[in-house]
Amino acid sequence: MAEESPDSAYHSNGSGPEEEAERMEDEEQERLLSYWQSVGRGHQVDVPRDMAEPIQQLTRNNSPQERQTIPFTLIQRKEKLGDLLYEKRQYGKAKWACIKMKEKQYEQSICLGFMKLMRYICEQNSSGLYLGITIPIVTIVHTNESQSEMRQSVTVAYYLPEVLQDEPPHPFDSDIIIEEWPSTIVYSRSFRGITNEDSIMREINLLAEILESPELCLQDTFIIAGYTNPAAANRHNEIWFLQRP
Repeated sequence: MAEESPDSAYHSNGSGPEEEAERMEDEEQERLLSYWQSVGRGHQVDVPRDMAEPIQQLTRNNSPQERQTIPFTLIQRKEKLGDLLYEKRQYGKAKWACIKMKEKQYEQSICLGFMKLMRYICEQNSSGLYLGITIPIVTIVHTNESQSEMRQSVTVAYYLPEVLQDEPPHPFDSDIIIEEWPSTIVYSRSFRGITNEDSIMREINLLAEILESPELCLQDTFIIAGYTNPAAANRHNEIWFLQRP
């Protein structure tokens, strides 16, 4: 009996190299969607099926060399016994795509806000192009004046890549607003792990104790900078205090 050639095997089961590649791509898309849906359930967030393509596109283009870090000028590094306590940085005036969220839990707000921004980044914009990932994705949070309680309303924001700063593509989602933020001096401290109301309040209080003059900063507005996506377990984050204008 003659041995069946690879080509005849493809034709006999009705799938050629292109169909096989398409099948594998569909399986990978399904696997990624299932993973995000599983993570979403842990945060009481429903990840809809129409997120499959943006998730796959973002995953493909999320290698370190593909990500653009938001530019800043380092002003000062404060260390103690070789450990970095915080950095003082200046971020220039820039345009950001922002979305306000007000879910019951912080994790729900950032997951849902991030998904909306993902759609904007992944071709759901007036240019019809993939815009590219910039890091960090930031979330503006607010507390009461005594810094003892976090408010529900947050803003999730994506820094537009340098090449798009002059003419940002228009979002199809009317909830996403393009804002120009002024040049700002921030005090930044790194931390790892999940971000929720408890961990954020802990980091705010910790940085307030470390800073020599915390009163120079806004007392009720802070930024959480995320360098890994909300689906990651051991996230790299920073807490930013904003120096008063």
